[in-house]
Amino acid sequence: MEMNQYLEVFIEESKEHLQSCNQHLLELEKNPADLSIVNEIFRSAHTLKGMSATMGYEDLASLTHQMENVLDAIRNNRLTVTAEILDVVFLAVDYLEEMVQSIASGGDGKKDVSDAVEKLKLIEKGESPSAVQSNAEAAAAVADKKQFKNEYDEFELTVLRQSKEQGFEVYELAISLREDCLLKAARVYMIFEVLEKTGEVIKSNPPVEQLEDEQFDQEFSITLVSKESADDIKSKVMKVSEVVKVEIQPVSLDGFSELDQPVQEAPSTPVKEDKPDGQEEPPATETKTAAKSNGGNKTIRVNIERLDILMNLFEELVIDRGRLEQISRELNNGELHETVERMSRISGDLQNIILNMRMVPVETVFNRFPRMVRQLARDLNKKINLEIIGAETELDRTVIDEIGDPLVHLIRNSLDHGVETPAERKAKGKSEEGTVVLRAYHSGNHVFIEIEDDGAGISREKVISKAISKGILTRQAADALTDNQVFDLIMASGFSTAEKISDISGRGVGLDVVKNTIESLGGTISIDSTENQGTVFSIQLPLTLSIISVMLVEIEKEKFAIPLSSIIETAIVKDEDILSAHNQKVIDFRGRVVPLLFLKDIFEVPSAGNQDNFHSVIIVRKGEKMAGLVVDSFIGQQEVVLKSLGNYLTNVFAISGATILGDGQVALIVDCNALIK
Repeated sequence: MEMNQYLEVFIEESKEHLQSCNQHLLELEKNPADLSIVNEIFRSAHTLKGMSATMGYEDLASLTHQMENVLDAIRNNRLTVTAEILDVVFLAVDYLEEMVQSIASGGDGKKDVSDAVEKLKLIEKGESPSAVQSNAEAAAAVADKKQFKNEYDEFELTVLRQSKEQGFEVYELAISLREDCLLKAARVYMIFEVLEKTGEVIKSNPPVEQLEDEQFDQEFSITLVSKESADDIKSKVMKVSEVVKVEIQPVSLDGFSELDQPVQEAPSTPVKEDKPDGQEEPPATETKTAAKSNGGNKTIRVNIERLDILMNLFEELVIDRGRLEQISRELNNGELHETVERMSRISGDLQNIILNMRMVPVETVFNRFPRMVRQLARDLNKKINLEIIGAETELDRTVIDEIGDPLVHLIRNSLDHGVETPAERKAKGKSEEGTVVLRAYHSGNHVFIEIEDDGAGISREKVISKAISKGILTRQAADALTDNQVFDLIMASGFSTAEKISDISGRGVGLDVVKNTIESLGGTISIDSTENQGTVFSIQLPLTLSIISVMLVEIEKEKFAIPLSSIIETAIVKDEDILSAHNQKVIDFRGRVVPLLFLKDIFEVPSAGNQDNFHSVIIVRKGEKMAGLVVDSFIGQQEVVLKSLGNYLTNVFAISGATILGDGQVALIVDCNALIK
């Protein structure tokens, strides 16, 4: 039996079972006497054990087998659920997740799980598991005693010796990032940038390529030559966000000789095995998974790559549909017009089906957070209640894949720096238990995700003081800012590299990275906060990234597309209705002063010199801000395929992409958010 063909489905189903374990363990913690919950966890563990054994992953199978024994003892009333037992089962699930992730990344899924297995065996016997030292504790104990020393080849040793002769000092740095650090590669880049200003990096372990691909845990070492002191270098590296520990020591080159490079282990060849007796059948391939009955509905697992291919083909069909519609209008043939209309209706239905196939509930992302919140609350000695609202809200799979890490970061910030300790909350007259709400909902062609806490809020004055000290703005400019504009400052690049994160309630940690990720998805993030009452981070994301509805407009002979999701209204404005305020042309739109932006000037479109007393204006909105975009004429609404401008044109102002129209012309798609900013 060839196991490789089943690997993808094994990984997907294993993740589902582990997610189920996590969810039910959290429920069991609240209702320890409910044996129906234990049965659910047992079933997931039993299925996972069978699949792992069939696929030949022995460490996975042995750990799930021992976990299954403990759960069986609980459901048969031989054991009673306690906090100590739950902690060990949670640890086992953590190990299982690490092994499945290793397999998903192309690894062999092997892990030393002996400490978890021993603890589970002791629990099964009715003894306390606390005597067993965990792998992590043992490794930490060894690390504390270890003298770190990188291995150097002959060339590197020559460089180091010459550096010493020229008065440079050679240092080795062992750097540790936070356990829950997001975008580790970005932090490594920042550390290298700091170090290269102090000297020259000679070597890193793991190598730079692996660091860039985040193929390391939380620790790595660097060999640096510099004339600065060890204390100065350590201080500078510690200022990089999410660095928790830096050990630095001078390197003595005495006794160093050329060392053999470590031998790379060849990947093990998959072994074909007979199916063990009593084990379940292996999972089916992604297109032939056994249909799961769920209230009569039958589902089939489809590889996301196939959906991507289907979407790309349909995008080409949308372009050709536009061309056919144009030809039909030009020829004015009744039968052709009728056929094209019918084709348009059918392809519209097909479009909805394809887009819906790609839609995934945000629940798949939200499910990881209850467990994370539980652990963080315990680590921080805080009482926190996590409420999840609207988990059934659906988003495009490509957006779902990217949004997880920013949400983890924002929730961690709310827990760590937003919600106060029980004692602080009591002193403020609040309940000891803080609340964090994770909310998702649809609005138009967008999905909104909000992270709200009832914690300390953000201090306007502290943010302004920090911004002034960093030279981001002056006191005079700061006084003119609204609260929301002040809160936006903490998402500025570099704002988070403060000596003491608590200076701005810790809200700046990595928020520049979070903001960049969300904006790369075509979304926006805003902050609303009231001191001592709480903070709301609001993320706005597009439902899908590929096919959008636009208003086509003309400027001179060039065509532009403006997304309908940004448009409030279109209007014709007379010259005499245009006013001036602060050297900016504005109009009165339903009682509000709205600035006018002449796209002809912004995009530097060559003018034919024709002047008109009337102007075609499109009113667009981003949040509470509005603007009027002045164009020459409106063409009409159309659904278009959003195409990237490519790597060469990444920094074109206020243009988010392009589309091919029915007549073969290219129309640029206007980024209204950039214009309003």
